[in-house]
Amino acid sequence: MQAILDRIKTASPPIFAADAAELTVSILTAAEETEVLEFLGERIAHTFGMVGFIRNNGIASPLNRGTFYGCRDAAGELQGVALIGHATLFEARSDAAIEEFARIAQGCTNLFMLLGEQEDVQVFWNRYSSDGQNQRLHCRELLFELRAPVDSQEDIADLRLATIEDLDIVVPVHARTAYEESGVNPMDVDPEAFRQRCARRIEQQQTWVMIQNGRLIFKAEIVTDSEDVVYLEGVDVNPEERGKGYGLRCISRLSNILLERTRSVVLLVNEKNKIAQRCYQKAGFELNGYFDTIFLKQVVN
Repeated sequence: MQAILDRIKTASPPIFAADAAELTVSILTAAEETEVLEFLGERIAHTFGMVGFIRNNGIASPLNRGTFYGCRDAAGELQGVALIGHATLFEARSDAAIEEFARIAQGCTNLFMLLGEQEDVQVFWNRYSSDGQNQRLHCRELLFELRAPVDSQEDIADLRLATIEDLDIVVPVHARTAYEESGVNPMDVDPEAFRQRCARRIEQQQTWVMIQNGRLIFKAEIVTDSEDVVYLEGVDVNPEERGKGYGLRCISRLSNILLERTRSVVLLVNEKNKIAQRCYQKAGFELNGYFDTIFLKQVVN
């Protein structure tokens, strides 16, 4: 356990005292993309979310469902990067930079969720909550990481990339996993847009499935795909098939496939989901951090 805690400690960002008066925040542009990715790449096992948005969509795109901001010091050096919008994510080198992002977020009314490392989210929330949207749900999540392939090389013939013909099977399952995590069913909010996002992930070869006799047994979504890290979300086993080993076999095989092209596979697990935690640990994943997710009450116009 101490080794795990030491690893988490060494992965923490270099925090320094910064004067907010010396910081400036501005909307990032495509011309700054290389610089931003280098900044986020310093701790890519923790900045996977923003890296995924940028690699999939670019810095300035409506597909991000938000706006990327950069926080710079007096010398013009990046001290923080944030995506503020439907999903609000950030990486910063000082509490002052986090507070600047929280101040900007107070001017938005469409935030759905805030995700970040536990202590940083607390700093953000202390500044944001005084004049922002109210909290609807708070979740503590564990970051698990796998760096080496597991010994088992069991071939699972039915595990494959989804095709657009699988869309009608994938959509309701992905909607269910989103509801179980957030308490909001995206099919009730904007079903067509949600269906389009699912279709785009399939077209970009980001959705893995195991389908037997027309039933979706296992599903996983690749959100970030790079040579440094692959971030998975929406991992699900059909409720009627749980306890039969499908989850362990599929996540082990999928991780081995992904580790042929990346250095690390990461995913987040709700701290209350002990069964999933045990499954990932059996598959060789190790604890690498603590995250908080805050879901926000939507503003009624």
